[in-house]
Amino acid sequence: MSRQLLFRTFYQLGFTPWDGHPIATSLRSLVEGSDDQRALTPGRALDVGCGTGDTSIYLAQHGWQVTGLDFVSKAVEKARAKADGAGTTIDFRQGDATRLSTEGVGTGFGLIVDQGCLHSMSSGDRDKYASEVTAAAAPDARLFLVEFTPGGSIGVPGIDQAEIERRFAEAWTMVSTGNQPYPASRRSNALRYYVLHRNR
Repeated sequence: MSRQLLFRTFYQLGFTPWDGHPIATSLRSLVEGSDDQRALTPGRALDVGCGTGDTSIYLAQHGWQVTGLDFVSKAVEKARAKADGAGTTIDFRQGDATRLSTEGVGTGFGLIVDQGCLHSMSSGDRDKYASEVTAAAAPDARLFLVEFTPGGSIGVPGIDQAEIERRFAEAWTMVSTGNQPYPASRRSNALRYYVLHRNR
């Protein structure tokens, strides 16, 4: 079963365990600042694999001009309804993260967020994804990833830090990483976050 069909089936069945979690502390620290880092200046943000829009809404509420992209139409419909209910304006689109340049999302994004998209892709799609994300990013952009490690979740191939660094080495620098708690996992290192900085 293809990745697209699998997720469409999950949404049809109402099985979306990735929805409804609090915004990741690591993302909050990036967006709002923390004791050891300054908050990012709001600008344009791209939420790749946005699902039903929780992260997109959070970013919009913190001053970002947000585009949310997901290839499942049902997810995009729910995201639009949630955003309306929250009083936020977000450009939600149905599309493929491996074809951003032809999906009309544009370029110049200062923040690109992916919480669980890259880790489910095939090797070939990961190559396309890295190229498309890089082309969509503004100089000095931040890329925020939350991904399962290999063996971290049933049905998800996962991706490790070495592969992320290799795939993005030409245009990005890893600036921080760490474990990201996930309620459904017993492994403390099953889910990790990564923050990369776009080289000018």
